[in-house]
Amino acid sequence: MTISSISSDWQQVLATEFEQPYFQKLQDFLATERQTAEIFPAEADVFAAFNLTPYDRVNVLLLGQDPYHDTNQAHGLCFSVNPGIKVPPSLVNIYKELHADLGCEIPNHGYLVNWAQQGILMLNAVLTVRAHTPNSHKDKGWEKFTDAVISKVNQKTAPVIFVLWGAYAQKKLKLIDTSRHIVIQSAHPSPLSARNGFFGSKPFSAINTALNSIDKPQINWQLAKTI
Repeated sequence: MTISSISSDWQQVLATEFEQPYFQKLQDFLATERQTAEIFPAEADVFAAFNLTPYDRVNVLLLGQDPYHDTNQAHGLCFSVNPGIKVPPSLVNIYKELHADLGCEIPNHGYLVNWAQQGILMLNAVLTVRAHTPNSHKDKGWEKFTDAVISKVNQKTAPVIFVLWGAYAQKKLKLIDTSRHIVIQSAHPSPLSARNGFFGSKPFSAINTALNSIDKPQINWQLAKTI
């Protein structure tokens, strides 16, 4: 994992993190892992969320947990998969709610780059995983790094909308100044919990209403039907 693969604006914002001993230890761990196991996403995609959404363009932060761990799925954005890969169950439910909320047509893919390009930082709390082994890179340093990312976004002078789906994401509420920023939270879209408060929560219209209230451009949620 090379820090040079992260965009220059984020390099500046996160410079002090890259110098921390924990981050060096994390880099060493990942170098060893890549020599001995298959790691997702590909090294070039680890910082994709940052490269697609520059710091000064972050208007929304959507927080996921762990990258997808099956072949060719993960490419550095939470909830998103590469073109040609079957849409995972949580994203199927996200699409169902998006259709119910805004009437958006459901695409035949799970590639969410278009959302990231509109100012949504699509951040996982952990940025890498060993193939077919969920949570295998948990507690190795990524959480400390992504907590710092959330804190840096929290420091932005303009309000940001933080979207926290599920109990894991909602633990990050303590990093957010809710007097300055807007938080939208509900149950997680996973099949295990979607019916406990994700379905019917209308997060997409809520995000656009919030963006409108702070004079930021609304998200065009409609993805290309096919890619």
